[in-house]
Amino acid sequence: MTFHNGADLPYSGLKLLGKIGDGGQGEVHAVGGPGDLLYKSYREPHKVDGSSLAALVAYRQALAAADRDRLDAETAWPLCRVLDAGTVTGFLMRRAPATTNWRTPKGDTKLIELSYLLREPKAAWQAVPQPEPDARLGIAVALTGLFGRLHAAGLVVGDLSQANVLWTLTPEPAVFLLDCDGIRLVGRPAVLDQADTPDWHDPLAPAGTATVDSDRYKASLMIGRVLMRDPYAHPGRPMAPLSGVLDDRREAAVRGLWARAAGPYGSRPDLGQWQTALAGRETIKLIAAAPAPRPVVDRSMFDTARQRGTIQLNGRGGPGQPA
Repeated sequence: MTFHNGADLPYSGLKLLGKIGDGGQGEVHAVGGPGDLLYKSYREPHKVDGSSLAALVAYRQALAAADRDRLDAETAWPLCRVLDAGTVTGFLMRRAPATTNWRTPKGDTKLIELSYLLREPKAAWQAVPQPEPDARLGIAVALTGLFGRLHAAGLVVGDLSQANVLWTLTPEPAVFLLDCDGIRLVGRPAVLDQADTPDWHDPLAPAGTATVDSDRYKASLMIGRVLMRDPYAHPGRPMAPLSGVLDDRREAAVRGLWARAAGPYGSRPDLGQWQTALAGRETIKLIAAAPAPRPVVDRSMFDTARQRGTIQLNGRGGPGQPA
């Protein structure tokens, strides 16, 4: 079994191990063989847009090696489609890094979802490391960087929530995005009908739709909730970041973007603006210079008949003249 070239694989060629996840759209199974891969099987294959899934696979294949490695390190991106009798049944993806797991007192392994960043620590999940203020800021920076790169590539993320973003502090603050088959290329339909998570949807977007603008709202929502450790905060309400997470300059910039995120389409901050605000860099507003006055031209110099002479080139005279 190989997935390196992105070619479709037959379902019969998979060695499925135990089921490790179950969601509304399908199930996730471990796959035997090299690569520590997972197989996501669709619950309703007849509803899958196979060409859109193929486009996501092709997008990854077209990346330069360094960019592809970074995408693999930050996302569970579709590596190849799996077909059964010509029908797309699912796809292969990489398993989330071990650093995004935690172990319960009973010995079970669970994913470190974003939800653990949005609530005060509880005894039931005391094994989940809690970030210091600077690390919490680092996670917010990692979120803006990932979403910004996806937008720059012409991708719409779609469903963003506390359940499909993982995080780690080891070796440094980083994030990992799940459910990447929900991402679509601008201008293409989604692989499946767009999902919306309650309390994580854009209030101005029609149900089941996803756009760059709705992504900007959801990204702002996620960044604000991480900075405030508040699972119910949303643009339109006051921004109250945890103590020590932001210095004065960053806090002023973040408050402004948070307020703008509640605005209409076309006015919401993009991910580049969030990156600048969280980096603490000042922005310089450039004022266009006034256009130079049109020079006054004496048209009579061009509009009247004039006697034209001969121009000597390279020291040579005119016709019949010695050089």
